[in-house]
Amino acid sequence: MSYIYWTIITVLFIIAYIGLVYPIIPSVLFLLAGFFVYGFVFSFEPFSVLFWVIQGMFILLLFLADYLANLIGVKKYGGSKAGVWGSTIGLLAGPFIIPVLGILIGPFLGAVIAELVVNRTNWKTALKVGAGSLIGFLSSVITKGLIQTIMIIYFLFQVL
Repeated sequence: MSYIYWTIITVLFIIAYIGLVYPIIPSVLFLLAGFFVYGFVFSFEPFSVLFWVIQGMFILLLFLADYLANLIGVKKYGGSKAGVWGSTIGLLAGPFIIPVLGILIGPFLGAVIAELVVNRTNWKTALKVGAGSLIGFLSSVITKGLIQTIMIIYFLFQVL
């Protein structure tokens, strides 16, 4: 029976990783769900207050990494708040409008369109902002992937 529970926990963690590239999936909730499934099925004993404080700090880092990577990517390439918002909207809408490639095209186009429409920037600047948005998104995926991996490894050290 424990194999089934560990399979459920593993699937929850895998879904959390899928959420890195599909932001509509709340990665953090699936990570926490894996921790809670373990606690309810096996025991909460391995989870000290320190465990929850450390995991809470990692959760804050996940949110911060997501926001800052996009902000820095857009701002570094000359973008404005409109570019950041356009990128975010494109990131959320892209996968639904253009399956698979929309996750990459969405933030790029969102930032470009926002800069062109709101700030009336030239094409060259708008394209640079779009590239910055894409770079920001990809760097946030890598950063959040590392943070999630550390969270899972810390969880495993506590329970195994």
